[in-house]
Amino acid sequence: MTATQNTPVGKEADAAVQDGRQTLQRDGDTTDTSAAQNSQCDSTYPEGGLQAWLVVFGAWCAMISAMGLLNTLAVLQAWVSEHQLQGMPESAIGWIFSTYGFFIYFCGAQIGPIFDAYDIRLLIMPGSVGIVASVICMSFSTEFYHFLLSFGVLGGISASLLFYPSISAISHWFYRRRSPATGISFTAGGLGGVAYPLIILYLGPIIRFPWAIRVVGLISAVTSALACCLLRKRLPPNKAKGGSIDLKALSDRKYAVVTLAVLLVEFAVFIPYTYISSYAIFKGMGLQSAYKLNALLNAGAIPGRVLPGYFADRFGVFNVMILTGLACTAFIFALWLPIDSNEAGITAFTVLYGFWSGAAIALTPVCTGRVCQTEDIGKRTGTRFFITSFGVLTGIPIAGAILQTGGYRGLIILAGSAYAASVVVFAWARGLVRLDRDDRWLPWGAR
Repeated sequence: MTATQNTPVGKEADAAVQDGRQTLQRDGDTTDTSAAQNSQCDSTYPEGGLQAWLVVFGAWCAMISAMGLLNTLAVLQAWVSEHQLQGMPESAIGWIFSTYGFFIYFCGAQIGPIFDAYDIRLLIMPGSVGIVASVICMSFSTEFYHFLLSFGVLGGISASLLFYPSISAISHWFYRRRSPATGISFTAGGLGGVAYPLIILYLGPIIRFPWAIRVVGLISAVTSALACCLLRKRLPPNKAKGGSIDLKALSDRKYAVVTLAVLLVEFAVFIPYTYISSYAIFKGMGLQSAYKLNALLNAGAIPGRVLPGYFADRFGVFNVMILTGLACTAFIFALWLPIDSNEAGITAFTVLYGFWSGAAIALTPVCTGRVCQTEDIGKRTGTRFFITSFGVLTGIPIAGAILQTGGYRGLIILAGSAYAASVVVFAWARGLVRLDRDDRWLPWGAR
């Protein structure tokens, strides 16, 4: 039985493979038909069905742990700064949370090739155990290095083992509907970013912070177990491409420009996510109101991760990234920068930014998928994550250092400037891919 027959793509894929074989034979091509099989299999996507949507739900379950914690950074940063690490500089504390984001992306360099070559459970199961262990260890942390090792290092690596295979698995089951399917899975991060801060905010004073964090760990254990059961790959293993990052891919100008654009947006997007609660406390808001901003930001991000995917499917992912980037730049400079201590204004900015920034997290994997073959999606996305991880690592601490010297005004200008630069580079990427064969049907001319 061939590898294509083992994949659940049905009679349509088998017929496509047979057609490919006949074409090769008619043309007198003696190339091994296994390559043709993989090529034909890659071009045939279920685009739905029970198995495909169960994979999306499995990815959703994995994301609620990995991305939910990432979206709780503002509350964790503010809480730790006010309690366990009180008196420590913001720039130093920022390394704890930037390390978490760094390892989520950095580890993609090796997770990508492993995903391509082996069974997905080889990644999901260790990630599930690791993310629960990370949260439990963080609940016992009292020193800087405790938080850095438990949450930053162990949590970041474990989250990467959940996050990366999830979005890659969706790419195996959807092509035309990949943007909305990916956006649906990313709503879990927004939901986790709403639920986890509320758990810390309301249970923390009652059962204390360590036990509130352990409740988060219990939720992570249940959802990660579901992810282990539901996530599946569709395509056969691809070991031919090797097992390391593919920096040579940067010689492809389209791929290199997309990677630069994502690097800039990843540098910018987490600065408001991390510092919005601290900013509100500095401006005189009460602790509970300031912590609730993190939940409001992620509540706005939930529809912000679904709707852009729907419009990206119709008008092109690069067009949507340009539009949402312009909106975020405008809100940062026109609303957050002059807002000062206006509580209503801070709340309005938080919700609006949460909505429009959702596309930056949900659609960047789709952007990479538009400039590479599906059989290379693991390695190319892993390489992109490896490069952009340094933007995530440095963004929060640099913002913290600017905060210490130039105040929140300098931090806001940094975030807005990085977003504006990402818009320019995404426009460049749109121009490079506008004539691709798969993009001709789009009314705006660019995928």
